[in-house]
Amino acid sequence: MTRTIIRTDAAPAPVGPYNQAIAINGMLFVAGQFALDPQTGDLVGEENVGKQTEQSISNLKAILASAGAGLEDVVKTTVFLANMDDFAAMNKVYAQYFEEATAPARICVEVSRLPKNALVEIDCIAVVSA
Repeated sequence: MTRTIIRTDAAPAPVGPYNQAIAINGMLFVAGQFALDPQTGDLVGEENVGKQTEQSISNLKAILASAGAGLEDVVKTTVFLANMDDFAAMNKVYAQYFEEATAPARICVEVSRLPKNALVEIDCIAVVSA
């Protein structure tokens, strides 16, 4: 069982004691990504859940790519929203990246607060080549 740590400068550095992703046994577990700009570390789209969703998914894509995967390899996502009233706006952007017919399984929950007061955070599990 080989465990590989995935790190890329194309996505924000972790803001705590965790890795961007771990690959093990053909599976990739990607840590939650919120709307941090990878170059500046600043929150993108401070009051705009759509822009934050775009940046969160962009960060996921960068980590997936560094492990040789893409959004089409994602089998499960978890979406954390600071306010469930933002669900429709988040979902509209999310749907641009995941087509309904092949979209991964998903959980979406409202939480009381996210790091850096982000509006959305998304993690994922993907299948990768061994």
